[in-house]
Amino acid sequence: MTADPLAETREKPTAVPPKRPRADAQRNRERLAEVAALEFAEHGIETSLEEIARKAGVGIGTLYRHFPSREHLVEVVYRREVEALSVAADELAARHPPDVALSEWMQRFVDYIAAKRGMANSLKLLSASNSELFSSSWGMISRALSRLLDAARAEGLIREDIDVSDVFHALSGIYAAPASPDWRDRSRRLVSLLMDGLRAGARRGQP
Repeated sequence: MTADPLAETREKPTAVPPKRPRADAQRNRERLAEVAALEFAEHGIETSLEEIARKAGVGIGTLYRHFPSREHLVEVVYRREVEALSVAADELAARHPPDVALSEWMQRFVDYIAAKRGMANSLKLLSASNSELFSSSWGMISRALSRLLDAARAEGLIREDIDVSDVFHALSGIYAAPASPDWRDRSRRLVSLLMDGLRAGARRGQP
């Protein structure tokens, strides 16, 4: 059978790139996740999805187009909180002395804990079906804290016998504290006390 001499010159079909979400749709999605994080932190996982949509300035149909279920919304919010906490470590380190960056990051960790507490029941269900989500998230947070601790230790601004697990052990008490109207304020004070303890005995402060 003779080969078609025109086969090589015929125009080949090109792959159609996937459509990028419209700018307004992306803004709606980000706004919904932002509002949901605040609502979960303040009112827990049973927060009305209609209320989240209303505060985000969209209809409930828009919320469901982006997040087909409450569980999907929880997963996206959790990933967003973890990523924001990780990015914050580098942003704070670029703007502040190492010990101040560490202190500010731990204060932000309180907000992360608040959101996580609000989503606790749904996160337990997610952990059973998506263990990779939590292992990768823990890795991101641990590396962020480790970078801040290493920088502060290198400058002699915190004591040298402290590691990541020590700090997380101290912060875990905040997560486990009973809920109360002043929980966030008390948690911020505890973080300040923890930071005072990290600075005590620092090499730069030695006579």
